[in-house]
Amino acid sequence: MTENEVKKTQESLQDRLAQVVELLQRQRVVEDLTHRQEGHHHDLVENLVHRQNLVELQRKLDDLHSADVAYILEALPLDDRLTVWQLVKAERDGDILLEVSDSVRETLIADMDDHELLAAAKEMDADELADLAPELPRDVVHELMETLDAQQRERVRSALSYDEEQVGALMDFEMVTIREDVSLEVVLRYLRRLKELPGHTDKLFVVDYDGILKGVLPIKRLLVNDPEKKVADVMADDPVVFQPEEDAYDAAQAFERYDLVSAPVVDKGGRLIGRLTIDEMVDLIREESETEVLNMAGLREEEDIFASVWRSLRNRWAWLAINLITAFVASRVIGLFEGSIEKLVALAALMPIVAGIGGNSGNQTITMIVRAMALDQVSPGNTSRLMRKELAVALINGLVWGGVIGVVAYLLYGSWSLGVVMTAAMTLNLLLAALMGVLIPMTLARLGRDPAMGASVMITAMTDSGGFFIFLGLATIFLL
Repeated sequence: MTENEVKKTQESLQDRLAQVVELLQRQRVVEDLTHRQEGHHHDLVENLVHRQNLVELQRKLDDLHSADVAYILEALPLDDRLTVWQLVKAERDGDILLEVSDSVRETLIADMDDHELLAAAKEMDADELADLAPELPRDVVHELMETLDAQQRERVRSALSYDEEQVGALMDFEMVTIREDVSLEVVLRYLRRLKELPGHTDKLFVVDYDGILKGVLPIKRLLVNDPEKKVADVMADDPVVFQPEEDAYDAAQAFERYDLVSAPVVDKGGRLIGRLTIDEMVDLIREESETEVLNMAGLREEEDIFASVWRSLRNRWAWLAINLITAFVASRVIGLFEGSIEKLVALAALMPIVAGIGGNSGNQTITMIVRAMALDQVSPGNTSRLMRKELAVALINGLVWGGVIGVVAYLLYGSWSLGVVMTAAMTLNLLLAALMGVLIPMTLARLGRDPAMGASVMITAMTDSGGFFIFLGLATIFLL
């Protein structure tokens, strides 16, 4: 390992970001100082200093992996982001565009002219082009398609014909195929003639003369077996295969379950048309997790952290409006018991505890249910059992922690009846939270919506309004 490689492995990603930020800040400070100077050589000095800082910054970027540059671009405000983007070498544009998030990619593409976009796209494979094409201007896509050969053009159109959540939209067309009637020695000679193997090649795909998949030959079997053996004697004839119409997330779960690195994709006739690789599956799982987190908070789409105020408002306002309505409902519930609160001020101090614990418990239940639904662990046959289990957990938690807060209420206010009401209200609200924590995601799924969409907002609304009503209602009946 070279000295430069050792240095790069020792530097964390945060260190690299800090170095880039420091260079940008230094450039702004020096430019500000030179602007204040007066003299005959002012413009020359400013130009030299500006170039020196940019050269140093470009050298730092050249040493970074494309994924690291993408991370840095996502972590910079828009002006600094575009400054860094202009310093990236043109031949790396395509790789970096594929690494950044969708929202950041949009800002980078907007800063590129058609010529730069075409140059970046020409370096990509068909599956990568299919990923990027929907975000490119139509005239650029049309011109790009004309520059592709017939095979590449057909591959791009094939990938674009599938929904982004289907296997066909994620499959890779670069793969090595062999025949089953040749010897391993022939295969080895064939591989040596190739300039390089496609990324994540852990197996070769065995096909017949019609392109029908017959099996796979793992590289490790190729290396450890007698070169005189036939491929048919060594290959695995029952590999995990996918069809392009299958759900991509189901495929990602299969990759995790069977520890796959790559897997063949076949059409309905069994003909090999592509492959899935672990890098695409990891990206898919990460994006799915990020989307789930955003949906739980009621965010409609991924948001650039440095997006404009107006764009952020458009992304966030819908569920905030719903939250405002639910908060108003909760306030009206409290308003129904104003007389009770006036007579017993302790109720005002204790009721947020009931609502807060209920919301926390409901969010725990929803998180578990959404995860189970994502893993296909929830079915009509086990729904009732799942409901009973969550209600039992809520009942025990309610009695235990409700009892604890009941004792605290008794010690603070000297009223055993208030402690009993507190325990009962806590138990009932946790039962409500468990019930809603199961019903909300399941109802959303039945309506064809994402089970996580706004679930956190809705469960909080239910436990707030329900908790206030239960606690104040019980207090009105038994304490006043």
